[in-house]
Formats: sequence, C-alpha cells, structure tokens
Amino acid sequence: MPLELVNSKVVKSSVAAGQNVLARKGSMLYYTGDVHFIPHSMGGSSGVAGMAGRMMSGEHVAMMAAEGQGEVFYGHAGLYVEVIHLDGSSMLTVEADRLLAHDGYLSSSIVSLGSQGGAVRGAVRGAMTGQGLFTTQLTGQGSVAVLSHGGAIALQVGPEHPQVVVDPQAYVCHLGNITVDISANVGWRDAVGRGSGEAVQLRMTGTGTVWVQASEKKF
Repeated sequence: MPLELVNSKVVKSSVAAGQNVLARKGSMLYYTGDVHFIPHSMGGSSGVAGMAGRMMSGEHVAMMAAEGQGEVFYGHAGLYVEVIHLDGSSMLTVEADRLLAHDGYLSSSIVSLGSQGGAVRGAVRGAMTGQGLFTTQLTGQGSVAVLSHGGAIALQVGPEHPQVVVDPQAYVCHLGNITVDISANVGWRDAVGRGSGEAVQLRMTGTGTVWVQASEKKF
C-alpha cells in the first residue's frame, strides 16, 4: 500500500509481511500493531566513490526500516510532507535532508554529483549551492515522501517550459530526464555583500517535474 498523507505534515504507511517502509531515523511519530524498527544502510556506488559516500555520512540522513504488521505514522520537525508516486518509468533525485520515507521495495542509492556532469563540475556545484557532494536516487514502482519548508509546488519542465531556474536552497527534488546545471552570475556587488542574493541558481532542462519549496530555508 502506498504512503498516504494524513494531513500536510504527517504521512501514514501500512506495514505487512514482505512489505516494509524505509524512513528517516527518528521520524516515527507513533504506530499501531506489531511493528519493529531496524537500521538500514542505503546502497551506493562501488569502489572509491562508494567508500567516499559512506564516509560522508553527514551528507545523507540515516534511515530505519519498519517491519511487521501495522500502521506507522511519520513526520519531521513540523515540516510539510509531499507524497510522490513513481510508476517505474523515471528516476527520482532528491536531496538527502528532504527525504522522509519511501516504500522499501524501491531501489535506492547514494550517488556523487560528480557522476552528473564530471567530478569537478559536481564538486563546484555542491560547494556553491551548499548541497554537498552526494544526493539520493530512487527507482521502481512505489511512493516517496519528501519534506519541505512551507510546502512544495511541482513545476513541469518540457516543451512549454524548456528551462526552469531554481534557487538551490528552495530545490527539493526532481523526477524524469532532467539535466541540472549551475547558473552563476556573480558580480562586484555580490562579492561585497550588496548583491541580490540570487547569484547562484540551478538551471533545469529536459523533460520531467521539479519540486520547489516555498522557502529558501535549509534544514
């Protein structure tokens, strides 16, 4: 059974035999039935990249698996929750601190931003946007709950809107065949602290959906 919104800040998951849910550690609010929780390590790249992903534990949130029989209710810090349903045709890329929960049978991995356009560009993007060097990717058929500050809106990228430019602090996640590049416009006023504060932006092109929160606040 997919994740189900209880209200704008709480999501419910039904747990049964052979059907579990993975969620942000510490996000369980309450549960009914016979449910137990175990730590879970997300998959990652092999070799050096995989080792680096595991070492950079501060860049992704520890997860726990709920197993057994019952219903579990999740939320985090009073933040808004959005449930996204995946049909198996596209990959969801989400910032680690925005991920609340997802169906356990979805495939998940921690990937380097360097794999999305080269190591140097990935490192520059992570440093300039404050997103770090790693992000989370989810594939398969199932549902994902993501967090936002002030609520999230879904923006379509495609023929009618071939380019959508997003503030990196407002970015939550994206679904589909979307390329993300840095758009930087740093002038003298930005260097001395008198600019608009919008010097670094994320340029989204391709086809898909990007979710943006109604705030530039990080959490």
